[in-house]
Amino acid sequence: MISPQRQRLMDRLAELGIACPTVEHAPVFTVEDSGELYATIPGGHTKNLFLKDAKGQLFLIVAHHGTRVDLKKLPPVIGSARLSFGRAELLEEVLGVKAGSVTAFAVMNDGAGQVRVVIDQNLMAFETINLHPLENSATTSIAREDLLRFIRAAGHTPLIAALTLD
Repeated sequence: MISPQRQRLMDRLAELGIACPTVEHAPVFTVEDSGELYATIPGGHTKNLFLKDAKGQLFLIVAHHGTRVDLKKLPPVIGSARLSFGRAELLEEVLGVKAGSVTAFAVMNDGAGQVRVVIDQNLMAFETINLHPLENSATTSIAREDLLRFIRAAGHTPLIAALTLD
């Protein structure tokens, strides 16, 4: 049985006419934990960072799992002040998910539009993108354009940016 929050996500995707297959698996908390899944689920796999800048602006970075995100070099790219990781309590309050389950799908819980969504340009090279469905014990595959449509339908305008900086 899936959680009420995940069911709400699946209902919202259905309302938008977005078909998304989901694969159940043991909970994964890090990119390293997810390594075996990459071979079995085709498409781009993500790592997600919940960040807060020195001015209090919140960001959700949705990156390809292999992208190295340098928090010191990122501010001019995304228009932020100095960045740090957002507290787990703030993550739950704003995006309604626990640490380890951060996902682009969580923007549906940010009705106040507090979070700026930034998507890694490297991830946009994939036709299919794989995300946690608000919990880290499953992976949901979504078409790239459907993900962008979902984010926009949640009231967010994603910034697509090159996050690999030399």
